[in-house]
Amino acid sequence: MNIILLGPPGAGKGTQAQRLVEQYGMRQLSTGDMLRAAVKAQTEVGKQAKAIMDAGGLVSDDIVSSLIDDELAAMDHDTGAIFDGYPRTRQQAEQLEVLLAKHDRKLDRVIELKVDEEALVDRITGRYTCAKCGEGYHDRHKQPEVPGKCDKCGSTEFKRRPDDNEETVRHRMSVYRSETAPILPYYDERSLVSRIDGMGSIEEVSASIDALLER
Repeated sequence: MNIILLGPPGAGKGTQAQRLVEQYGMRQLSTGDMLRAAVKAQTEVGKQAKAIMDAGGLVSDDIVSSLIDDELAAMDHDTGAIFDGYPRTRQQAEQLEVLLAKHDRKLDRVIELKVDEEALVDRITGRYTCAKCGEGYHDRHKQPEVPGKCDKCGSTEFKRRPDDNEETVRHRMSVYRSETAPILPYYDERSLVSRIDGMGSIEEVSASIDALLER
């Protein structure tokens, strides 16, 4: 299957995408990861992208589509794709349709993780990790059993992401709404969109996604 996972930052897309990769052998196509890899490998597309980014510009739809095209060409046809961070605009959605057809694929589902904004702000701004092993914690929902000491490795050093603050989180949500608004109607017209509750536990969200994919 070929699917698009949608949801604001912190909704759990990355966690669910990784689970789908492990459980179903799907391939996660993250445009951000692909751009960084292309720049590092100094491919022709990577050189173009680097020049634009170094100048402070936004990478064009044509460059992003070229990356997607290359990835789809290199994939085994039986391997499903999870599109992460793409498409963001209606134009990109239309380009993706062309690319999938070129590689004899079709889009099966667009899954949006619906979240409560206030609860999501609390989820993101309260999270922190062990600086040594990366174990995740939360101010209210998951404190270490021994205060100040990591349950997993015993370290007493913790860290927070600098962008996990309320102002930044709300801005990212606003950007998500403005970017996503144009593409959801496009896929709604094709009856491809399924919306599930993204505020449940990881297991509950996973079960909802599995139920959709098994229909």
